[in-house]
Amino acid sequence: MSLQATIRVVPREPLAPWAQGFLIWEKKLKDGSRRKRILTGDRPTSDAFHLGNYVGTLANRVRLQDEYETFLLLADFHLLTTRTSDLEEIGHNIHELVLDYLSVGIDHEKTTIYLQSLVPEVLELAWIFMSLVSVPRAQRIPTLKEMVRDLKLDTASMALLSYPVLQAADILMVKGNLVPVGKDQLSHIELTREIARRFNDTFAPVFPVPEGLVGNVPTLPGTDGQAKMGKSLGNAIFLRDDAETVKRKVMSMYTDPKRIRADIPGRVQGNPVFIYHDAFNDDNAEVEDLKARYRKGKVGDVEVKQKLIAALDRFLEPIRERRARLAADKGLVEEILSRGTARAREECLQTLSEARDAMGLTYFRGREVIQVAK
Repeated sequence: MSLQATIRVVPREPLAPWAQGFLIWEKKLKDGSRRKRILTGDRPTSDAFHLGNYVGTLANRVRLQDEYETFLLLADFHLLTTRTSDLEEIGHNIHELVLDYLSVGIDHEKTTIYLQSLVPEVLELAWIFMSLVSVPRAQRIPTLKEMVRDLKLDTASMALLSYPVLQAADILMVKGNLVPVGKDQLSHIELTREIARRFNDTFAPVFPVPEGLVGNVPTLPGTDGQAKMGKSLGNAIFLRDDAETVKRKVMSMYTDPKRIRADIPGRVQGNPVFIYHDAFNDDNAEVEDLKARYRKGKVGDVEVKQKLIAALDRFLEPIRERRARLAADKGLVEEILSRGTARAREECLQTLSEARDAMGLTYFRGREVIQVAK
């Protein structure tokens, strides 16, 4: 079946900041040489995407899939770099995240959605790449120390230290040309570029040298005003939240702490409620009217939030309806993952074969199975 993307935020004049970021992304894609393949992905640490994920990555993936061959990775091996408990929930998380992908318009006929652990050959490619990376080079990845600090780890595991190398194998196994990333991940992409160049120079030109694609997309703040939205922080609105849940979360949103009465002029810039209006309210005239009255002390927070609730429901209701319809199709997620993983594994096997040939690792490759004498 075809799951053609139909859900989108109505274009506005002027465009919301995050939408402007997507235009910058698309300009980068179209300037110069034509890019063919994109690899992107998520660690299944949670079972739901929130509005911040939509603004930061999901909407961009929907836009790019129409022009570029996209591989979307569910990186369960990468999850093990920082977590070895409660692993039994990973399968559930993966199932729910795929439904979220489809509900926002990611089309499995255009985007290859696959599960990392079902492509074991990527580990062999990562092992080959490890021979090209020194320990000091791996330790210079800035996010390594940040992850140890933020997750309150005693030290980095070998899996975490080699995380960027496995990421390089993920990208290069499908010969990805572009990798949409946040600024904090650019150091990983630079290591991938170094690995590709070193392999090509040492053995043979097998791999493209990919580019990181960073759009000018601001982070959507949490409902509590924190700079980051997250499930663990308890400040997120999820794509699958029902109308009553959205109402409850919006009515408790942080606004202007200095505005204790509705007749006091309020601050619009940096106000989370208005940031959400700019991102999701398709009625530009309404947003501008609310801003003007808020600055003059002519409208209360309650009305501003009620208008935001209505706008979010207009945005989320088609996503909820699509998700419910897809969830009722038993076996759909498994079929999509099976087909996507089969294709990704075929790509990896071909790439691995080319890498082995370039290195001269072709001995005893004539038979698929070697019998071990008892």
